[in-house]
Formats: sequence, C-alpha cells, structure tokens
Amino acid sequence: MTDDASGRCLGAPGALLVIISGPSGVGKDTIIDELRARHPDPSRHFVVTCTTRAPRGSEVPGVSYHFVSAEAFGALREHGALLEAAGVHGNWYGTPRDQVVQALGEGRDAILKIDVQGARAVRALVPEAVTIFIVPPSIEELFARQKARGTESAAELERRRQDAAFELALAADYEHVVVNRTNEVDETARDIDLIIHREHELHPARRVLV
Repeated sequence: MTDDASGRCLGAPGALLVIISGPSGVGKDTIIDELRARHPDPSRHFVVTCTTRAPRGSEVPGVSYHFVSAEAFGALREHGALLEAAGVHGNWYGTPRDQVVQALGEGRDAILKIDVQGARAVRALVPEAVTIFIVPPSIEELFARQKARGTESAAELERRRQDAAFELALAADYEHVVVNRTNEVDETARDIDLIIHREHELHPARRVLV
C-alpha cells in the first residue's frame, strides 16, 4: 500500500471497502457470520470493531468485537488508531484503521459492520466505499427481534427502538438496501455477495484511499 502526501494509504487495485449498516436487531451479526461461512477464502477481511460495551451471551472477544475500557478506547481515538468512532446506545464503537489499511493493501476487501454515524464518517473520508443498508421486513418485526434478544432493560430497549426509527429513515443515503427477511439470512448474504461481485466487475482497477 502506497502512502500519499496527506499520510493516507492507497489500497491495491480492485480491493473494496464495504460498509454494512442497519438498525439494532436487524441481524447484522448473523449476516456477517453467514458471509464468513460463504466466503472462507482470504479475499475478504471482516474488520473487528472496538467497543466499550460488555460482551453478550456467546460473543467472543477478538472475534465478535474487541472489548475495551473507556480509557483504552479514548487512547485509540487520541492516537488516530480508529478510522471512525461513534457513541451508540450509551457505548462507544470504533473501526480499527490498521485492519482496514492492511486488508486493502493486501488486495482484500475490507468489510465494515458499523452504525449510521460511523458509516457517515467513513463515507466522508472514503467516498469510494460501497454502502449497504440492511432493513427488516417491517418495523414491527424489528421491534419483536429486539425484544426477543432479552439483552436490554426496558429503558435500553425503548432507546434502541427510537434510534431504529431514526436509522431506518437514513436508508436512502446508501447505495444499496437489502431486506433481511425472517429465517432467510442465507438469501440476505447471497444478495450482499451479488452486490460486492457486481462492484468488482464495474470497478476492477479502482484503488481506495484510506
């Protein structure tokens, strides 16, 4: 990867930066797991986000997220180690820049699972990013999924519902919108694979500046 005059880095030809966003409860983690299973080869790197929130259920540190303290997260921000950082549902989330730079430099697609705030920040920095927004079949179905998780208090659940309504209104800001229908995550992953494949066909020599 080549540095430009601003200190930013230029990815290998054809490597994509792909943003996957969607409201809480839409199934982003499950979709990412399915994409990993469908694409076990090293042509993609699924960036592991840093967060200050505590692990849930079966989440694995270093795989699901990098779980860090608020102090450690602040140090990462201060030293420019995060491509973006955003406060979401009372916690901080951020994308490690080194993972993105390394993947693109090696000619691999960097897949980011981030919220709408983080997506807006990355799009401003990297206009060439491919943006995909995941939506539920209906807002009622989304609320039912959020409640079924059983991982939030009533107050936290209400805040997530309010945030979800705001986030869904931003779907038009994304290039691609994909519906994650109940019990059809394999179809959702297939749709995302097709989008990424099409982007490679359309822009085989594009180089992403990060």
